[in-house]
Amino acid sequence: MMVQRNIVKIDEKKCNGCGICIPACAEGAIQIIDGKARLIKDIYCDGLGACLGKCPQDAITIIQREAKEFDEKAAEEHVKRDQSVLKASPAHQAPMVCPSVREMQFKNEPEEDPSSTITERKKSSLSTWPVQLKLMPPNASFLKNADLLIAADCVPFVYANFHEDMLKNRTLAIGCPKLDDVTLYRNKLVEIFRTADIRSVTVVNMEVPCCFGLNRLVQEAIELSGKSVPMRQETISIKGEKM
Repeated sequence: MMVQRNIVKIDEKKCNGCGICIPACAEGAIQIIDGKARLIKDIYCDGLGACLGKCPQDAITIIQREAKEFDEKAAEEHVKRDQSVLKASPAHQAPMVCPSVREMQFKNEPEEDPSSTITERKKSSLSTWPVQLKLMPPNASFLKNADLLIAADCVPFVYANFHEDMLKNRTLAIGCPKLDDVTLYRNKLVEIFRTADIRSVTVVNMEVPCCFGLNRLVQEAIELSGKSVPMRQETISIKGEKM
């Protein structure tokens, strides 16, 4: 039966296919198809919008339109069916997997002449603690007039020259826009920008789509703080190169 009701709408132009919305939808109404999140059946969508706050691109909205009524029983059967298929055949997971968790393996190129390489112990450029944004007090003394480096927490492991090229003379804060509480991050950054007189901020994210949420999060926090903070952004490839 068709009724006028609330239902999810996904803006394909904004969607980057990160897949964060999929586990947020308990009814399994959303899947990644051809690199975009799509509502697969109206009857699986309850229209409550549990997936809304999980989208880093703001690509999901709730609209009113004519659609088939939500069928709770059909949604439950759909979820059970999907789970049984995934358990039976892990290969079926590939189309729905976010690039941030897709398995890859790289072969590092050997040095041309290892005998000519002089190995010296490098010193850390880290000058403050804690580094986790969720643990960092907004009123920390080291934030005052700081040049802030906000990096996705994969970056220091992937980019070999992180200390020399990025961290030196900067105050570090790291976090993950996919796994951590972005609302907590946004609120904390707003307070930092309002009170700490940050001189500049550099955001470094990985190339995977969901990681770009970090850049957007910092931009929003600066705007909400009402401050004018110079900001620049860099992206690191999965193979450890600047892009």
